[in-house]
Parts: sequence; structure tokens; C-alpha cells
Amino acid sequence: MDENRPAFDIYTPSGAFMGILDRFRLDGRVAIVTGASSGLGVAAARALAEAGADVVLAARRADRLAGTAELVEKAGRRALCVPTDVASPEACRALAEAADGFGTVGVLVNNAGVGGAVPASRETPEQFRGVLDVNLSGAYWMAQAAAAVMRDGGSIVNIASVLGLVTAGLPQAAYAASKAGMLGLTRDLAAQWSTRKGIRVNAIAPGFFETEMTDEYQEGYLESRLAGVPIPRPGDAEELAAAVVFLASEASSYTTGATLTVDGGLVIS
Repeated sequence: MDENRPAFDIYTPSGAFMGILDRFRLDGRVAIVTGASSGLGVAAARALAEAGADVVLAARRADRLAGTAELVEKAGRRALCVPTDVASPEACRALAEAADGFGTVGVLVNNAGVGGAVPASRETPEQFRGVLDVNLSGAYWMAQAAAAVMRDGGSIVNIASVLGLVTAGLPQAAYAASKAGMLGLTRDLAAQWSTRKGIRVNAIAPGFFETEMTDEYQEGYLESRLAGVPIPRPGDAEELAAAVVFLASEASSYTTGATLTVDGGLVIS
């Protein structure tokens, strides 16, 4: 390194200066986003494209991926739609292989998830397993598959929930267990892969955002839960998407095994 360069400046391996905003760029990378057919997955896919990534879009509702692909392409990037049920390890491997053929895979956003509010006294084994199969096992199968094709290292961002940290006054044992498990999974994979594979693994714990899941809440529930929160409103999808870009990019190159809450202060209220 040039002795005249300030020690705190950052340079690429080729010697080019990297300014702070450059660290958020994802040019030359392929990002996989699961659950990309609606809500937060759509916002994340568009934000990653705006940061320079080509995006592989996955969801069970394949017919709804076209709209997300259009947003990615409007941002000037390529999109590939791959119908995927993350509960299937085979489907996750097929998705990763398709992404590998699309370009250099550097990012996975594990966003696919299902909800469900069922009293614990009445929840069936099938209902409980169904939530964990998608939210927790699906995230694990997808992380395994993506790590196998991240040859130059990369970043895995697990979309968990504050309900993995706190309760919300609803009977959501399966959902809460799956999201708490996702936080543990994040820490363990970070410990295993950050050094050996060069893959950073972090989680985001969103608070209340207006999605298809919140549409199922009873009238008045969301307002009552947000009344004592320091920022007493639902989050905007773009606020979560910005956190995804941070954790996906070199802007967070010294961050792994962390859980970033994006919740308006819900967990401290």
C-alpha cells in the first residue's frame, strides 16, 4: 500500500479507492431473494438491484414474481424467476444452481416465511411443523445451498422477527419458535462460515410492517401494539430494504453473527 495513503482509507484489491457509499454497492454480484413475490421480499429485491446486484427471485407463488422482476429490470439489473418451495432441500439446491448459472452469487436474503396465530392448546402437529418447515428449516436448506455456490465468499441475511425476541400478545408459538430458532441459526452459521468460507451471516428482526401477515390481524390490534413504541408507527418496507443492503454489502464487512432490530424501538418499549 502507498505510504502516503491515509490509514483509514479503504481500497479494493486492485488498488482503487473505495468511498463510504461505494461500500454499499453490489455490482457484479448475484443476490438470491426468497419470498420475493410480495411485501418485504419485493422491497428487498428492488433495493439490491438499485445497489447494483442482479437478482434471482424465488417464491412458491411463481405467477407473482413477474412484477418483482419488472422492478429489478427498471433499476437496470437482470432478474431471474425460479419457482421454489424452500421447505424442500432439493428445491433449494435447484434454486442455488440456477443462480450460480446466472452469475457470481454473493448474497442470499432468506425472506420466505409463513405466519399463523393458533392457540397452543389447539395447534396440531401439522400446523406447527408447517411453520417450522418453511421459516426455520427452509432458511437452513437455503443457506446450505447458497453457501455451496458462494465461491468468493458472500453475505447471508436472515429475515427473522422481533417475535423471536419478545411476545406480541398473540398465540404464535410456532412462528415465535421459528424466528427465535432463526436467530440461533444465524449465530452458529456465522461462527462456522465467516472464517472458513468467507461468508458473513446476519439477521434482521423486523418489527411491525404492513404486509399480508399484518392484514390478518384483528382491527385495532396493530394500533394498540404500537401505542407505547418509541417510533409509534408501522415500518416502511424501504426502511427494512436499506438494512438488507447494509448487511448484504461491504458496508457491513466487520459484522457477522449479529441481529439488527428494525422495529421502531419495540423491543425496548
